[in-house]
Amino acid sequence: MIENYIVTILVSLALGSIVVLVALVKLVKTNIHATMFWNEIVLEKITNFVMDQSKEQRILNSVSYNAIRGNPQSVLDCIDKYCSKTEWAMNVGDEKGLILDKIVEETDPSVVLELGTYVGYSAVRIARLLKPKARLLTVEFNPEFASIAKEIIEIAGVNDKVTILEGHSEDIIPQLKKKYEVEKVDFVFLDHWKERYAPDTILIEECGLLRKGSVLLADNIIYPGAPEFIKYIRNNKRFECTNYPSHLEYMKVEDSMEKAVYLGPDAE
Repeated sequence: MIENYIVTILVSLALGSIVVLVALVKLVKTNIHATMFWNEIVLEKITNFVMDQSKEQRILNSVSYNAIRGNPQSVLDCIDKYCSKTEWAMNVGDEKGLILDKIVEETDPSVVLELGTYVGYSAVRIARLLKPKARLLTVEFNPEFASIAKEIIEIAGVNDKVTILEGHSEDIIPQLKKKYEVEKVDFVFLDHWKERYAPDTILIEECGLLRKGSVLLADNIIYPGAPEFIKYIRNNKRFECTNYPSHLEYMKVEDSMEKAVYLGPDAE
Protein backbone atom coordinates (compact mmCIF):
# COMPACT_ATOMS: atom_id res chain seq x y z
CA MET A 1 0.00 0.00 0.00
CA ILE A 2 2.73 2.47 1.01
CA GLU A 3 4.83 1.49 -2.01
CA ASN A 4 1.91 2.18 -4.36
CA TYR A 5 1.35 5.54 -2.71
CA ILE A 6 5.04 6.49 -3.16
CA VAL A 7 4.99 5.39 -6.80
CA THR A 8 1.86 7.47 -7.42
CA ILE A 9 3.52 10.54 -5.88
CA LEU A 10 6.70 10.07 -7.93
CA VAL A 11 4.75 9.60 -11.16
CA SER A 12 2.67 12.70 -10.40
CA LEU A 13 5.80 14.75 -9.72
CA ALA A 14 7.41 13.51 -12.94
CA LEU A 15 4.33 14.32 -15.00
CA GLY A 16 4.01 17.69 -13.29
CA SER A 17 7.65 18.49 -14.06
CA ILE A 18 7.17 17.57 -17.70
CA VAL A 19 4.08 19.78 -17.96
CA VAL A 20 5.94 22.70 -16.35
CA LEU A 21 8.94 22.17 -18.64
CA VAL A 22 6.75 22.08 -21.76
CA ALA A 23 4.95 25.23 -20.61
CA LEU A 24 8.26 27.01 -20.01
CA VAL A 25 9.60 26.02 -23.43
CA LYS A 26 6.40 27.25 -25.11
CA LEU A 27 6.55 30.52 -23.16
CA VAL A 28 10.18 31.14 -24.12
CA LYS A 29 9.35 30.49 -27.78
CA THR A 30 6.27 32.71 -27.93
CA ASN A 31 6.93 35.55 -25.47
CA ILE A 32 9.75 38.00 -26.21
CA HIS A 33 10.11 39.03 -22.57
CA ALA A 34 10.48 35.39 -21.52
CA THR A 35 12.90 34.77 -24.37
CA MET A 36 15.10 37.71 -23.37
CA PHE A 37 14.98 36.68 -19.71
CA TRP A 38 16.08 33.17 -20.67
CA ASN A 39 18.85 34.37 -23.02
CA GLU A 40 20.20 37.30 -21.03
CA ILE A 41 19.65 36.23 -17.41
CA VAL A 42 19.46 32.45 -17.17
CA LEU A 43 21.42 30.96 -20.07
CA GLU A 44 24.08 33.68 -20.26
CA LYS A 45 24.81 33.61 -16.52
CA ILE A 46 25.12 29.82 -16.50
CA THR A 47 27.43 29.88 -19.54
CA ASN A 48 29.54 32.66 -18.04
CA PHE A 49 29.96 30.65 -14.85
CA VAL A 50 30.82 27.39 -16.62
CA MET A 51 33.26 28.98 -19.10
CA ASP A 52 34.59 31.64 -16.71
CA GLN A 53 34.28 34.38 -19.32
CA SER A 54 31.67 36.81 -20.58
CA LYS A 55 29.50 36.42 -23.68
CA GLU A 56 31.28 39.41 -25.20
CA GLN A 57 34.65 37.69 -24.73
CA ARG A 58 33.25 34.61 -26.47
CA ILE A 59 32.16 36.79 -29.40
CA LEU A 60 35.69 38.22 -29.58
CA ASN A 61 37.14 34.70 -29.49
CA SER A 62 34.90 33.67 -32.39
CA VAL A 63 36.00 36.69 -34.41
CA SER A 64 39.68 36.10 -33.57
CA TYR A 65 39.53 32.45 -34.64
CA ASN A 66 37.24 32.69 -37.67
CA ALA A 67 37.24 36.15 -39.25
CA ILE A 68 39.68 37.26 -41.95
CA ARG A 69 41.90 39.97 -40.49
CA GLY A 70 41.52 43.28 -42.30
CA ASN A 71 38.19 42.26 -43.82
CA PRO A 72 35.27 44.15 -42.19
CA GLN A 73 32.59 42.08 -43.93
CA SER A 74 34.18 38.87 -42.67
CA VAL A 75 34.07 40.22 -39.11
CA LEU A 76 30.39 41.19 -39.47
CA ASP A 77 29.51 37.80 -40.96
CA CYS A 78 31.32 36.03 -38.14
CA ILE A 79 29.47 37.99 -35.44
CA ASP A 80 26.11 37.53 -37.19
CA LYS A 81 26.67 33.77 -37.46
CA TYR A 82 27.69 33.44 -33.82
CA CYS A 83 24.82 35.57 -32.49
CA SER A 84 22.14 33.94 -34.65
CA LYS A 85 23.22 30.35 -34.04
CA THR A 86 25.09 30.24 -30.71
CA GLU A 87 24.32 33.17 -28.37
CA TRP A 88 21.97 36.09 -28.93
CA ALA A 89 23.58 39.52 -28.53
CA MET A 90 22.39 43.12 -28.86
CA ASN A 91 24.12 44.11 -32.11
CA VAL A 92 22.09 45.94 -34.72
CA GLY A 93 22.30 42.69 -36.68
CA ASP A 94 22.22 41.75 -40.34
CA GLU A 95 18.61 42.73 -41.20
CA LYS A 96 18.56 46.18 -39.61
CA GLY A 97 22.20 46.50 -40.61
CA LEU A 98 21.07 46.85 -44.22
CA ILE A 99 18.92 49.82 -43.21
CA LEU A 100 21.90 51.34 -41.41
CA ASP A 101 24.08 50.77 -44.49
CA LYS A 102 21.55 52.46 -46.77
CA ILE A 103 21.24 55.57 -44.61
CA VAL A 104 25.00 55.89 -44.07
CA GLU A 105 25.57 55.67 -47.84
CA GLU A 106 22.84 58.24 -48.52
CA THR A 107 24.20 60.62 -45.87
CA ASP A 108 27.85 60.19 -46.91
CA PRO A 109 29.04 61.60 -43.55
CA SER A 110 32.42 63.05 -42.71
CA VAL A 111 31.85 62.92 -38.94
CA VAL A 112 29.77 60.19 -37.29
CA LEU A 113 28.77 59.93 -33.64
CA GLU A 114 27.64 56.55 -32.31
CA LEU A 115 26.12 56.20 -28.86
CA GLY A 116 26.56 52.63 -27.64
CA THR A 117 29.59 50.76 -28.99
CA TYR A 118 28.97 47.37 -27.33
CA VAL A 119 31.41 44.96 -29.07
CA GLY A 120 31.97 47.21 -32.08
CA TYR A 121 29.66 45.54 -34.61
CA SER A 122 27.87 48.69 -35.79
CA ALA A 123 31.11 50.70 -35.62
CA VAL A 124 32.68 48.25 -38.08
CA ARG A 125 29.52 48.28 -40.18
CA ILE A 126 29.53 52.09 -40.42
CA ALA A 127 33.31 52.57 -40.75
CA ARG A 128 33.60 50.22 -43.72
CA LEU A 129 31.33 52.59 -45.69
CA LEU A 130 33.03 55.86 -44.76
CA LYS A 131 34.99 57.85 -47.30
CA PRO A 132 38.72 58.52 -46.79
CA LYS A 133 39.48 60.90 -43.91
CA ALA A 134 35.96 60.53 -42.47
CA ARG A 135 35.84 59.58 -38.80
CA LEU A 136 33.57 57.80 -36.36
CA LEU A 137 33.49 58.59 -32.65
CA THR A 138 31.73 55.88 -30.67
CA VAL A 139 30.77 56.22 -27.01
CA GLU A 140 30.75 53.27 -24.58
CA PHE A 141 30.49 53.47 -20.78
CA ASN A 142 31.34 49.79 -20.07
CA PRO A 143 35.14 49.31 -19.89
CA GLU A 144 34.98 45.61 -20.80
CA PHE A 145 32.83 46.28 -23.86
CA ALA A 146 35.10 49.14 -24.93
CA SER A 147 38.20 46.93 -24.66
CA ILE A 148 36.61 44.10 -26.65
CA ALA A 149 35.28 46.52 -29.27
CA LYS A 150 38.77 47.95 -29.72
CA GLU A 151 40.13 44.50 -30.55
CA ILE A 152 37.29 43.65 -32.93
CA ILE A 153 37.63 47.01 -34.72
CA GLU A 154 41.38 46.37 -35.11
CA ILE A 155 40.75 42.87 -36.51
CA ALA A 156 38.34 44.42 -39.02
CA GLY A 157 41.04 46.87 -40.08
CA VAL A 158 38.97 50.04 -39.58
CA ASN A 159 40.70 51.34 -36.43
CA ASP A 160 42.14 54.27 -38.42
CA LYS A 161 38.59 55.65 -38.79
CA VAL A 162 37.17 54.78 -35.36
CA THR A 163 37.82 56.40 -31.99
CA ILE A 164 36.26 54.83 -28.90
CA LEU A 165 35.33 57.35 -26.22
CA GLU A 166 34.92 55.60 -22.89
CA GLY A 167 32.41 57.17 -20.53
CA HIS A 168 28.78 58.20 -20.20
CA SER A 169 27.15 59.92 -23.16
CA GLU A 170 25.86 62.83 -21.08
CA ASP A 171 29.45 63.56 -19.99
CA ILE A 172 31.14 63.10 -23.36
CA ILE A 173 28.71 64.95 -25.66
CA PRO A 174 29.44 68.40 -24.10
CA GLN A 175 33.19 67.73 -24.56
CA LEU A 176 33.04 66.90 -28.25
CA LYS A 177 33.73 70.38 -29.58
CA LYS A 178 36.67 71.40 -27.41
CA LYS A 179 38.25 68.08 -26.43
CA TYR A 180 37.67 66.10 -29.62
CA GLU A 181 37.55 68.97 -32.15
CA VAL A 182 34.12 68.10 -33.51
CA GLU A 183 32.45 71.13 -35.05
CA LYS A 184 29.32 69.38 -36.35
CA VAL A 185 28.20 65.77 -36.71
CA ASP A 186 26.71 64.61 -40.00
CA PHE A 187 25.27 61.33 -38.74
CA VAL A 188 24.30 60.10 -35.26
CA PHE A 189 23.51 56.47 -34.50
CA LEU A 190 21.64 55.97 -31.22
CA ASP A 191 21.88 52.42 -29.90
CA HIS A 192 22.63 52.78 -26.18
CA TRP A 193 20.28 53.00 -23.18
CA LYS A 194 16.85 53.70 -24.64
CA GLU A 195 15.91 56.14 -21.86
CA ARG A 196 18.91 58.24 -22.93
CA TYR A 197 17.75 58.64 -26.56
CA ALA A 198 15.61 61.73 -25.91
CA PRO A 199 17.86 63.58 -23.41
CA ASP A 200 20.98 62.89 -25.49
CA THR A 201 19.27 64.10 -28.67
CA ILE A 202 18.32 67.31 -26.86
CA LEU A 203 21.87 67.62 -25.49
CA ILE A 204 23.43 67.15 -28.93
CA GLU A 205 21.25 69.94 -30.29
CA GLU A 206 21.89 72.22 -27.30
CA CYS A 207 25.64 71.76 -27.74
CA GLY A 208 25.35 73.01 -31.32
CA LEU A 209 26.55 69.75 -32.85
CA LEU A 210 23.84 69.47 -35.51
CA ARG A 211 23.88 71.19 -38.87
CA LYS A 212 20.98 71.50 -41.27
CA GLY A 213 20.75 68.07 -42.88
CA SER A 214 22.36 66.11 -40.05
CA VAL A 215 20.78 62.65 -39.76
CA LEU A 216 19.88 60.77 -36.59
CA LEU A 217 19.08 57.06 -36.72
CA ALA A 218 17.71 55.31 -33.63
CA ASP A 219 17.53 51.54 -33.17
CA ASN A 220 15.07 49.40 -31.16
CA ILE A 221 12.12 51.76 -31.47
CA ILE A 222 9.57 49.00 -30.80
CA TYR A 223 11.57 46.58 -28.64
CA PRO A 224 12.58 47.40 -26.02
CA GLY A 225 11.21 50.74 -27.21
CA ALA A 226 12.04 54.43 -26.83
CA PRO A 227 8.65 56.15 -26.35
CA GLU A 228 10.01 59.44 -24.97
CA PHE A 229 12.37 59.79 -27.93
CA ILE A 230 9.58 59.08 -30.42
CA LYS A 231 7.27 61.55 -28.70
CA TYR A 232 9.96 64.24 -28.74
CA ILE A 233 11.29 63.73 -32.26
CA ARG A 234 7.95 63.29 -34.07
CA ASN A 235 6.44 66.37 -32.43
CA ASN A 236 9.45 68.55 -33.13
CA LYS A 237 9.25 70.74 -36.24
CA ARG A 238 13.03 70.85 -36.41
CA PHE A 239 13.10 67.16 -37.43
CA GLU A 240 11.67 65.29 -40.38
CA CYS A 241 11.08 61.65 -39.42
CA THR A 242 10.89 58.35 -41.29
CA ASN A 243 10.19 54.96 -39.72
CA TYR A 244 11.77 51.76 -41.02
CA PRO A 245 9.92 48.60 -39.91
CA SER A 246 12.13 45.58 -39.34
CA HIS A 247 12.77 42.84 -36.78
CA LEU A 248 14.71 42.55 -33.55
CA GLU A 249 18.26 41.41 -34.20
CA TYR A 250 18.48 37.67 -34.91
CA MET A 251 14.78 37.15 -34.09
CA LYS A 252 11.38 37.23 -35.80
CA VAL A 253 10.12 39.86 -33.37
CA GLU A 254 8.75 43.16 -34.67
CA ASP A 255 11.05 46.15 -34.28
CA SER A 256 11.89 49.31 -36.22
CA MET A 257 14.43 52.10 -36.71
CA GLU A 258 13.62 55.80 -36.76
CA LYS A 259 15.42 58.27 -39.00
CA ALA A 260 15.27 61.97 -38.13
CA VAL A 261 16.72 64.66 -40.42
CA TYR A 262 17.57 67.94 -38.68
CA LEU A 263 15.98 70.85 -40.56
CA GLY A 264 17.78 73.57 -38.65
CA PRO A 265 17.17 75.61 -35.49
CA ASP A 266 14.68 77.95 -37.15
CA ALA A 267 12.55 75.31 -38.89
CA GLU A 268 8.80 75.79 -38.36
